[in-house]
Amino acid sequence: MTRYAPALGWGFLSGAALIVSFCALTVQLAFASFCVGVVGMVHGASDLEIVAYRRRPAFLALYVSALLVCLWWWIVDPAIALPAFLLASAVHFGLEDAPASRSFERMARGISLVATPAVLHVTSLSRILGFAGVPESSLPTMVGSLAVAGGIAAGCLAIIGVARHDRRLLAGTTALLVLPPLIGFSVGFLVLHAVPQTEERRDRLQCVTITAYLRAIAPVLIAAVMLVGIVGGLLLRWDPSGVRSLFAGIAALAMPHLLVTPYFEAAARRAGIMPQPQACQSFL
Repeated sequence: MTRYAPALGWGFLSGAALIVSFCALTVQLAFASFCVGVVGMVHGASDLEIVAYRRRPAFLALYVSALLVCLWWWIVDPAIALPAFLLASAVHFGLEDAPASRSFERMARGISLVATPAVLHVTSLSRILGFAGVPESSLPTMVGSLAVAGGIAAGCLAIIGVARHDRRLLAGTTALLVLPPLIGFSVGFLVLHAVPQTEERRDRLQCVTITAYLRAIAPVLIAAVMLVGIVGGLLLRWDPSGVRSLFAGIAALAMPHLLVTPYFEAAARRAGIMPQPQACQSFL
């Protein structure tokens, strides 16, 4: 039965995504919160484990500082915080989801994950971004630019996917293109980024199974989910729709993962320091 679990999981995700696509925005927000804010956070919850012990105090200080600055930014100026978050996310997705030798694919992947949902859903995405804090006067230009960039990137990835018989790339890109923005991004994010990165982190920490990996990172993951919930609850006073709360809560934890963790990893590589994974040893 175990070998069928991944197929069952993807089947359940696909079915749920299709059903939720026809539901109200509140239900779509709940789906996105679970996919991105819970399941999608699983790979980032092991950030501390990949940093050498002697560097962890500095890492935590920068991580928390970046989190607080991001949260403050979303409160005082979401119109700037949102584009900055999308740009940082696109760079992160591009660098993480394709090998360094495939620079063109890196660029296409990064752009597609943040921009392709705009291609066929200009009106609904404009509404969502308006709730998130983008001024109404800026929406046509922003969404139009995303739609053009996303269409080109999706077309490039479709060609790459067909040429390589890459079903994951084709499925993720199709979800980004066809499903409503929040649902399409959630599914595309899981298929193209979060799940592959979770598998990479599991192997890097020498965890035999995903279950062992989840048990090892459970305290950090639970704390992160609670923090997103608290941030989202606080921001409901500025946006009763919940859209800004979702974006701000996820961004507050994502930005340190996008900026601080790569900095420490790069510094460790330059210094020739490779932290020894300990997280899963007690579960072997």
